[in-house]
Amino acid sequence: MRADARRNREQILRAAREVFADQGPDAPLDEIARRAGVGIATLYRRFPHRAELHRGVAIEVLTALVEAAHRAAAEEGDPCLALRRFMHAALDLKIGSVLPALLGRFTVDEVLDSVPGDAVDPIDAMLLRAQERGLVRSDVVFGDITLMIIRLTRPLPGGGRFAPDDGLAHRQLDVYIDGLRPTGSPRPTTPLGGPAVDAEAFKRIRERVIDDAHEAHEARDAHEARDAHDARDADEAHDARDAASDLDPDPA
Repeated sequence: MRADARRNREQILRAAREVFADQGPDAPLDEIARRAGVGIATLYRRFPHRAELHRGVAIEVLTALVEAAHRAAAEEGDPCLALRRFMHAALDLKIGSVLPALLGRFTVDEVLDSVPGDAVDPIDAMLLRAQERGLVRSDVVFGDITLMIIRLTRPLPGGGRFAPDDGLAHRQLDVYIDGLRPTGSPRPTTPLGGPAVDAEAFKRIRERVIDDAHEAHEARDAHEARDAHDARDADEAHDARDAASDLDPDPA
């Protein structure tokens, strides 16, 4: 792929991620083209069908998430700083608003097969190293990290009134990260309630989400097939009425 074509594709995917997060998966494609700084014809050349754009965005987000986890773990000597760096990078991907909106719009397996690796293990390894060094409280588990990122990237009530202020989510994330400090820090910690979603539990939940997405995709296909069948029946009935009308004798 030529450099300019690759650049256009990346710009379209970034813009689509933002627009889908703000307006949902059925957002106008011309708005995506406008934000990407390309013509609508360029968008259609790269993604002839909306479903291809949905898949492209999902692959781009998940790939960036995996890369962010590995990069933070490799480049930060302090595991707590690595965890903080990853969480802020993941926040920018808006995974909590983009991916749930796209589930059911594609076959999940084809997306996961296109993503190089999995972010679960490197994230869990960063957390465990931080706990071993006494930098993060020992009762924090994998789900406390990732599910908070998802919560912070979900749309807030009021839509566009909050959307422009991405700094608000990063501010709240910093407050949360400071709360990961162990007992003995200047401020006391509060015992954690609720279920502890560790890495293995998260993987099991993810499998259930994938199964649900499969069912949603199949139901959508079946619904579209029924609509197409009904449309054909209506066209055939209309044609039959026209043919019968043509056979009627001229009353004149």
